[in-house]
Amino acid sequence: MTEIASPFISQPRILVLGVMSGKPGTPPFRIVEIDGEVVGRARAVTDVLEVAAAYGIKVHDLDDPDVVCWVGGDKFTWKPRPLRR
Repeated sequence: MTEIASPFISQPRILVLGVMSGKPGTPPFRIVEIDGEVVGRARAVTDVLEVAAAYGIKVHDLDDPDVVCWVGGDKFTWKPRPLRR
């Protein structure tokens, strides 16, 4: 038997949290964590790439869950979701 006892669970170094509404009149943003530490805000996917590069992380594929975990949407989600009632 060649199967392992537990499945592989990836823990990407980059975590991009859900969209947050800023103060009125400011654009929405997403908080970016690297290795479990909050390192900044991103207002676009390019901001995520810039933060990653600043920490020495080369991102070749933003859809690779072993590299980036997108919480509350994907790389195209940059506006807050409307509240459901």
